[in-house]
Amino acid sequence: MEGGAVDGMLEFMIEATHITKSFAGRRVVDDVTFRAEPGSVTGFLGPNGAGKTTTLRILVGLTEPDDGRATVLGGPYAALERPGRRVGTLLDASAQHVGRRGREALALSALLLEVPGRRVDELLEYVGLDGGAGHKRVGQYSLGMRQRLGLAHALLGDPEVLILDEPANGLDPEGMRWMREVLRDFADRGGTVLLSSHLLAEVEAIADRMVIIGGGRVQAQGTHAELLPEDLTLARAVDGEGLAAALAGAGLVARPAPDGGLFVDADPDRIGLAALTGGVALSHLSAADSAGLERLFFDLTSTPAKAEPITHEPLIGASA
Repeated sequence: MEGGAVDGMLEFMIEATHITKSFAGRRVVDDVTFRAEPGSVTGFLGPNGAGKTTTLRILVGLTEPDDGRATVLGGPYAALERPGRRVGTLLDASAQHVGRRGREALALSALLLEVPGRRVDELLEYVGLDGGAGHKRVGQYSLGMRQRLGLAHALLGDPEVLILDEPANGLDPEGMRWMREVLRDFADRGGTVLLSSHLLAEVEAIADRMVIIGGGRVQAQGTHAELLPEDLTLARAVDGEGLAAALAGAGLVARPAPDGGLFVDADPDRIGLAALTGGVALSHLSAADSAGLERLFFDLTSTPAKAEPITHEPLIGASA
């Protein structure tokens, strides 16, 4: 891995600053601002059609923004020297030449990037496409195999940055765990990973920070701890209406949980006391954890917020 990710000269490896983009009069990316730092995995989360792919295409110079600025490694992607070696990308695993064999496709990319030929075999083994798989035509690959080949292409130049769009699509559970290990290792060695996905659980399992986008706008960003209150609690009772009334009577704020019960912005002791006072027997009481993040995700992306997005750091370029 070359340069900035190791020596720390570049504080932010990826920056999107007030990016806006419209197609046919419809704004698909609206004032998007976030950053990804060295040694970390940033999860870019949102439902299909939220603006994730367009934002990534802007970052790597494939789409020009109407407004705002996108930089990778300190400047526009297109201005980088040998960008294909410094930034590894996987934007569409299906967009590969179906008539070429896996090894052939990777070897051609190695020639273009002036990467030693031995790197091809090393990466095919690393992504699990060595042996017979590397000699099959890409058209015979499953989507999961194409994802593995796409990741090999992204890693070919020993980059400092990885920008990946839905890389877990088509992978089985074992493949997803393998992908997490690969990306975690890359970040732990100083690299920067920007990972887009609509799969909340997969991103939560690996991301150091999350950026949640809905309706083209960043709705929230931060670490797991920053996005969720420490005392958010999941409470359930057979008498759900009675529980809601008891909590309201105690002045506690509650909202429905996806699988039943209520998320309550209070610690378990206060909730237990409110239920006892209201004569309601609790059937479940625990920290919200992943369920709380899931609820936040759906709350923010199902009906895009009109108010200011949730953020835990100053907006880049904002005045003091």
